[in-house]
Amino acid sequence: MPVLLFLVIFFFSAVPARAQSAFDGPHGTHHWIEFSDAPNALYHTIAGEAYADLSRRSSTVAAIHTRAGWKARQQWVRGMLRSAVGPFPARTPLNALVTGTFDGDGYRLKNIRFESQPGYYVTAGLFLPANAGASGSRPGVRPDGVRRDPAEGRRAPVIVYCSGHSDNGYRMPGYLNEILNFVRKGFIVFAFDPMGQGERLQYYDTATGKSRFRYPAYEHSYCGAQLFITGNTLARDFIWDGIRAIDYLCTRPEVDTARIGITGRSGGGTQSAMIAAFDGRIKAAAPENYITNMRRLFEAMGPQDAEQDLMYALTKGWDMADLLSVRAPKPTLVITTSQDMFPIQGALETCAEVGRVYRAFGASANFRMVTDDAPHASTLKNREATYAFFQRVLDNPGDSLEVRVSSPRPEALRVTTTGQVSTSLRGETAFSLNAKDVSRRLSALAAKRRRALSAAGGRSFSTAGRGGREYLARVLQSAKLLSGYREPAGTSRAAAGSGPVSDVGPWFVGRAQRPGYVIEKYLLKGEGDYRMPYLVLKPVAPVRKAVIYLNSRGKAADLDSEMEVLVRNGAEVVAPDLVGIGELGPGVFQGDSYIDSVSYNLWFAAMMVGRSIVGIQAGDVVRIVNQLERERIPEIYGYAKGRLAPVLLHAAAFDTAIRKVALDRPYVSYEAIATDSNYSPSLLYGTVAGAIGVYDLDDLAASLAPRPLLIGGDAGELKQWLEK
Repeated sequence: MPVLLFLVIFFFSAVPARAQSAFDGPHGTHHWIEFSDAPNALYHTIAGEAYADLSRRSSTVAAIHTRAGWKARQQWVRGMLRSAVGPFPARTPLNALVTGTFDGDGYRLKNIRFESQPGYYVTAGLFLPANAGASGSRPGVRPDGVRRDPAEGRRAPVIVYCSGHSDNGYRMPGYLNEILNFVRKGFIVFAFDPMGQGERLQYYDTATGKSRFRYPAYEHSYCGAQLFITGNTLARDFIWDGIRAIDYLCTRPEVDTARIGITGRSGGGTQSAMIAAFDGRIKAAAPENYITNMRRLFEAMGPQDAEQDLMYALTKGWDMADLLSVRAPKPTLVITTSQDMFPIQGALETCAEVGRVYRAFGASANFRMVTDDAPHASTLKNREATYAFFQRVLDNPGDSLEVRVSSPRPEALRVTTTGQVSTSLRGETAFSLNAKDVSRRLSALAAKRRRALSAAGGRSFSTAGRGGREYLARVLQSAKLLSGYREPAGTSRAAAGSGPVSDVGPWFVGRAQRPGYVIEKYLLKGEGDYRMPYLVLKPVAPVRKAVIYLNSRGKAADLDSEMEVLVRNGAEVVAPDLVGIGELGPGVFQGDSYIDSVSYNLWFAAMMVGRSIVGIQAGDVVRIVNQLERERIPEIYGYAKGRLAPVLLHAAAFDTAIRKVALDRPYVSYEAIATDSNYSPSLLYGTVAGAIGVYDLDDLAASLAPRPLLIGGDAGELKQWLEK
């Protein structure tokens, strides 16, 4: 069913406050039942893009039928993943340190810290069987027929254990139960804290002794968004921590580096799947409670927090199956539950695709899926299947039944002196590392600006010559590309007059009289399968000027204040609810990173399909501009408040028909958000992934010259701006 929107028809009232409420909100939805899903329009628009990307990918994969074809696909996937994750840091010294030991029942624990990047500490626990290496590495011949070196007989297989979204990392009792069962079966286990969990809280509050965020997903996404704005990914940091963990294991004399496995549940399933896709040293992988596919994820619960999202991943042709098929024919076990929040249908479809790859390699026995009837949780059946899998493929035979184990006391698991890296070592954080990259990128951008101004004779961009104009032209081209802006079809600049009037033109849905002006209500086709509601305040006298009025609180928020000032001074005022705002949002989708009433997951979803919320909204502003041009209004201005200032800046930069711009209390720049460890989540939707070092809001403002630009302004200044 089309995702459209409604406007109330019955709204007449003599009381201004009541009249204003009649122009906004949920009143009268039953009059437009066809448009009843309007608040979810933004999610459906982004999801529609995802489905189109995924359909193209499915067609590509369906055409592969040979081993040679899959090998070519694997090579392509490796390049695609490198592009979507971003370049890894240099391999610098780990500076690993054993900070303490603990002897438990049949095992020894070594608490370890290492630096995956300089000053970026990873806290971990190395769990060693009491007879490390003896039970799992027999002298003789390997399964591949190669005779073992005598020294190898003293080494044991190792499991890299990735924690899910637990506050205390791998110290959660359920994780420790599985870890210690692996150890009792002769495996070494290396478990490490993900960023934002355990002893690696990024936003540690010394007053409360906890993170200032409610959930680990919030820790991930709050700074993860800043990485995306910079052009980086949090997934890269998570994967790199895992790769460096394996680097460390390769230095341990107890570890058989030919027998490395990796597993983890939930967020640990994400990590284990991604790390295994990048590190060929991992022989066997068993991601748990993560694998589905992106179509079913979008249909069921939506994209997840920052480390699970890759830059422009869907538009690049990625899906979860690529993380598994790129490893073929190495052993892989997909662990699922039938009632998981990650849709089981998606897991079935993914495993069917990956199974084709393994069959093409003649290695069907190396890939399987195990399912238990349970929610998003670890089950005994699945754990024992996991033990048996690693025992078989890592040549460590034994009993796969789970045994009762006793976890060490919490203080025995402490790696740092205070229990937190931030207070013990005061090392780097994901934010601080990214801030350094922001600085590097901004320095390069500043140099480009200086060169452009130098070519313009040292003048400002408002009077720039050829060099300045060329720089601004490149900025606008980059801004269109990065924001995912699309020139509206059926407009004065793109096939003017094309399409049925009912599709291109507005629908008239009501009118109300006020002293000296009239208020009319319309619905205009937006980019997606929805219609924008907008109000038009028309003076009694004919008008030559129209002001597009943007307020994130909705189209009627300033009906009795600034909008009335403008209309009483002779301007027609056009106030829309842009998609995601007012009657078009925000919708039901929140996701696992709903921070201060802002769905970070929705922003991540737009990024993964190569779009941005600000770019989509800017396109709809230009649709309104085009409609005003069709109505032959000669002068079109734009006015935006606060969070919608970036939307108007993008729209005006891309469409010169907007002759004047006024911004009321706008935020300054993307730089300010990317470099602020305490930025307001409310600003996120105005940002663009990858913008840092390429363009910023002041570049867009400069591109408006010589068109007038007003920053701030009371009613008097607004009147002067209108008349000048």
